[in-house]
Amino acid sequence: MVEQPPKVSVLIPAYNAMDYLPQTLATVISQDFSDYEVVIVNDGSSDAIEDWYAGLSDERVRLISQENRGLAGARNTAIAHARGEYLALLDADDLWEPEKLGLQVNVLDQDPEVGLVYTWLALVDMDAQPTGRFLKSIEEGWVWRDLIHRNFVGCGSTPLIRRDCFEELGNFDENLGSYMEDLDMWLRLSLQYEFRVIKQPLVGYRQRPNSASKNWDAMLRSSEILFTKAFANPPKDVTADELKRLKAEGYGRSRLSLAWQPLLSETKNYSKSKELSKEALEHDPSLRFSRDYVRLKLTMLIMQLLGNQRYSQLLALMYRLRRFRLAI
Repeated sequence: MVEQPPKVSVLIPAYNAMDYLPQTLATVISQDFSDYEVVIVNDGSSDAIEDWYAGLSDERVRLISQENRGLAGARNTAIAHARGEYLALLDADDLWEPEKLGLQVNVLDQDPEVGLVYTWLALVDMDAQPTGRFLKSIEEGWVWRDLIHRNFVGCGSTPLIRRDCFEELGNFDENLGSYMEDLDMWLRLSLQYEFRVIKQPLVGYRQRPNSASKNWDAMLRSSEILFTKAFANPPKDVTADELKRLKAEGYGRSRLSLAWQPLLSETKNYSKSKELSKEALEHDPSLRFSRDYVRLKLTMLIMQLLGNQRYSQLLALMYRLRRFRLAI
């Protein structure tokens, strides 16, 4: 008797993620929807992931080990081993609400024109405690233009995608490494398929500071590759004038989004953030009046006045106040 493949394959790339992976997997196991498999890719980890896996008893969970290839390479390995009709991406440090998969499966089952369905995000801290912040988007349908402006899908742990999409469009671009490879995929998908959103915060997006300041240049290189690819193959109804405007807006908003990353790092790199925000305005001067730009400049001013340590203490206090407000 031939074994029936699962409806969903949950794909988890893992690189030295044992501080978080057991908790992440537990949120998959607790899903209301049960017709799934889990494919974990050990991407050259030096932790005890294989020993941990040996102690698991759930036959739906498989571990594939490989030499380190980066996030895109690990996801591609998981796709190659997946058997499901739908593929759910999940980063090894993020968390799911129990109803996530079931709600997303219903959307794809009901509408064959939809290739990807995503959800809202709840931001959590290193200990998986809510910060009180949410990322909410309403973009649906043919969303290529919206994605040029920003990656509203939020993170790699929200989407459920038809397997057919990857078979038609190819896998994640490993030239982008661990930066922008998800947005590159969403842009390619959006040329052929509609998107849908479930307007509930069903993913806990863990906020971890990035200590590697050298990553800014890598992020910029990936951004250049991504936009070069995207603008070389826009939707057929994009005019030359619109494409010129979208290029300015895309490059500008990308720089503005990247300008936040140095402030969120352990080093709180103020000068790099200032440099990137300046480049954002050079591409699109109208961003000076945008909410994101004003918030960025206000944050930079507060950091200058308080210093890194007192600014971090202020953030911790704000998170506690938000959690208290949610509790009541």
